Amino acid sequence: MSLFMTFNLCIYAQSTFKAVIKDNEHKEILIGVTVQVAGTAIAATSDQNGQITLTDVPDGLQTIKFSHIGFNERIDTIQFPLQDASIVEVLLEEANEQLDEISISSTRSTRTIQNIPTRIEFIGGEELDEKGNMKAGDIRMLLSESTGIHVQTTSPTSANASIRIQGLDGRYTQILKDGFPIYSGASSGLGLLQIPPLDLKQVEVIKGSTSTLYGGGAIAGLVNLISKTPAEERDLRFHLNGTSGRGLDINGFYGQKFKKIGTTIFASHNRNGAYDPAKIGLSAIPQFERYVLNPKLFVYFNDKTKMNFGINTTIENRLGGDMLYIKGKGDNTHQYFEENKTQRYSTQFVFDHTVNENSFVQFKNSVSYFNRNTAIPNYEFEGTQTATFTEASYTHSKEKSEWVTGVNIWTDNFKEKQITAFPLRDYNHTTFGAFVQNSFKATDWLQLEAGLRTDYVIDYGAVFLPRVSALFKIANGLTSRVGGGFGYKTPTIFTEESERIQYQNVMPINDKTNKLERSYGANADINYRTNIGDDWTFSINQLFFYTYLDNPLLLQNPSANLYQFINSSGYIHTKGTETNVKIGYDDLKLFLGYTFTDTRLIENETTTENPLTPKHRINSVLMYEIEDKWKIGLEAYYFSPQKLNDGTIGNDYWTCGFMAEKIWERFSLYINFENFLDTRQTRFDNIYTGTITNPVFKDIYAPLDGFVINGGIKFKL
Repeated sequence: MSLFMTFNLCIYAQSTFKAVIKDNEHKEILIGVTVQVAGTAIAATSDQNGQITLTDVPDGLQTIKFSHIGFNERIDTIQFPLQDASIVEVLLEEANEQLDEISISSTRSTRTIQNIPTRIEFIGGEELDEKGNMKAGDIRMLLSESTGIHVQTTSPTSANASIRIQGLDGRYTQILKDGFPIYSGASSGLGLLQIPPLDLKQVEVIKGSTSTLYGGGAIAGLVNLISKTPAEERDLRFHLNGTSGRGLDINGFYGQKFKKIGTTIFASHNRNGAYDPAKIGLSAIPQFERYVLNPKLFVYFNDKTKMNFGINTTIENRLGGDMLYIKGKGDNTHQYFEENKTQRYSTQFVFDHTVNENSFVQFKNSVSYFNRNTAIPNYEFEGTQTATFTEASYTHSKEKSEWVTGVNIWTDNFKEKQITAFPLRDYNHTTFGAFVQNSFKATDWLQLEAGLRTDYVIDYGAVFLPRVSALFKIANGLTSRVGGGFGYKTPTIFTEESERIQYQNVMPINDKTNKLERSYGANADINYRTNIGDDWTFSINQLFFYTYLDNPLLLQNPSANLYQFINSSGYIHTKGTETNVKIGYDDLKLFLGYTFTDTRLIENETTTENPLTPKHRINSVLMYEIEDKWKIGLEAYYFSPQKLNDGTIGNDYWTCGFMAEKIWERFSLYINFENFLDTRQTRFDNIYTGTITNPVFKDIYAPLDGFVINGGIKFKL
């Protein structure tokens, strides 16, 4: 319905326009709305009462523009001078923002991201595309540049890495692919290195305990990698990338829907020659060759029933160590190496059926096989992990309330190949789970989400995992989320600590003496966003987090050349803050982030700072983008000094990067100068003691590959 009627000229002139601005749905006043007379400098911003006043408006037919972040722009034509000088009520409609249209699967809710009480960090297609320019072969760059997330290198020569969220070790973060836990256990140390981003539609990150939703292992949080799905329009694209560090990436993706059938196919070949920028004779980037093939079939039986089935395949050989040995010129002195051969095969099956307009059921299953052989001089470790995950769930959704219930079973079996007389590290875990979750719109300003999960872990007993979150809509543009929950982790030898020593002389887990690690965590944030004039946008998100981890599993050295995992009698707590600021002006965007992390082990009345955790970190990214023409980015990251495992303190450091991309309709060219300050740990610290023949490696807390230039071309056909 039009707000304004046609105004006729009257005997006297009235050049002042007064209005109060409200939202259309709730009739709440809107603060910070920009109102301007088109083609003039006459403008105003609505005050704390939602009111604006425009003075000295020229006579004649004038166009008035009303704009506010999160709302559709409103344009009205008014004849001046006005006949009536009273205050006019102007109603703005809330915009169907891009985030609202995106389906978020990690919370298991059908609600839009704007109305989900759980705090979710969403990485969409455009940002995935930009990070793919910087690292086309894996997702390390994508995750490491987010506040509160730290990618920790666990091998200086093979570049194995794990992801830490809010100061907790990598084993406490669960990495999912389309909701399936296929990157856990024995495969976790290499998971980040074997996932190219080209076939990903989005990445969803939940920080803090999410074990209520996904069971054991999600104490620090989860990363859910969501694959692309087919659309009626063909999606065929290729990405070719080369690096000055002797790397080559060839990635291809195809997706399309044909009435009842659809398909997506992703294939990649990633390779690298051994690279030693420090000239110390050891590889900072190993020699590797990897092949990935992920075909997926979609069947649309009718409007109510659909299914999809996919296969993920990854084969990789990775060799790091002495450069002469890698080149085939090893001798009695140059003989150190670290070799990893891996094979990963997994299936994903999902069946969806809509019961009625308010309810649907889902059945999903995955089977995964992972074989890894790792070898260093005079030692070899090989094992095979087979795992299955099966789940059935039911969702009933209405306008104010939504229920999600489900049951699942998760099996995880590891068999070690008998190579030496050392005890085998075999295990067989079976977990039965049941969960229920309710999302409820209590009022227009309060939405609640509560869940309860019960897991029964064979050999370890039952675990009860409650969780609650709340979303407060305080005022227009101002929201807050508060939440917390319980978590747990089943004991495993596959941790960052054991990965560093290739599991050599690590005793198996003993289910008679080892017990579950349990956690209690909470976080709260406040988020504000607004428009400043026509060209400026501003948003800030401030997060506070705390996690208490009881009886943490620690790697002890009870005797020479023997390691054993023992549950500490103490606890670990991690607390801190994350600050994210986004400022936009026309085609420029500035992203600023700060992370404060304080992680400590308290045991026997002694407090120990967690090693390899930067207490302070600063992120800054400046982007200039002309849509469909140019993208230019400059970034800088600061890491404060970190405590190392030997009790020493590492140096603080900065890394900087620059990226430029020229875009045409069907292809684009880009170049990326990564770490152009050439920040390397080998420039200000040694990475090993001993000799080149038998190096004893120190903790890796800074980059090793230094300044690397990469560039490439992307086709969309």
